[in-house]
Amino acid sequence: MTLPTRTYAAFLFDMDGTILTSIASAERTWTKWAIAHGLDAATFVPTIHGVQSVETVRRLNLPGVDPVAEAAAITAAEMEDVDDIEPIAGAAAFLASLPPERWTIVTSAPRALAEVRLKAAGLPMPATMIAADDIPNGKPAPDCFLVAAERLGVMASDCLVFEDAPAGITAGEAAGADVLVITATHGSSHQLDDRRLQINDYRNVTATVTSDGQLMVKSR
Repeated sequence: MTLPTRTYAAFLFDMDGTILTSIASAERTWTKWAIAHGLDAATFVPTIHGVQSVETVRRLNLPGVDPVAEAAAITAAEMEDVDDIEPIAGAAAFLASLPPERWTIVTSAPRALAEVRLKAAGLPMPATMIAADDIPNGKPAPDCFLVAAERLGVMASDCLVFEDAPAGITAGEAAGADVLVITATHGSSHQLDDRRLQINDYRNVTATVTSDGQLMVKSR
């Protein structure tokens, strides 16, 4: 566990793999889709995480495939498969401890899917949430985090981004924010630099509001 030592104006959270785990659900849906399109699912499915579905389909350049229509169908299938979605350990309590106007969710999932998954995990949905529908350029572009910070009335450089996937980590850093990597669903596969901020989950950390109204992550 490596924590930031500075304070922040706001916290920006990715959703899948960061505050909840929907990996099994997503990978079931994408595996079926990959097989139906003649792809090697074992090679392809690990590439889906942290990126908008439409971009995942588009970069394959499959002949005769409409990325927008396919992404919509995949999202609909994912919305029907939520039985084993659950919060990352300690995430619910950590979010509940934050001032509601000082944090939001920034996800590559479409808003409808994000709402279903948050409900399944028993987690709150902030009014300022940024979803795939809100941003034309998804992660790893920094746009989503820049817009999220703007909605909260702060600078992205004064935010701490909570992320799990490489695309999101890149997006957060490109926005000028610090990034705290959640390793619960990826473990050692990140092969993180020892200097990178990281925690496994939220059970051993707490959020503190400092005397000047800033947020800080501390170990319990």
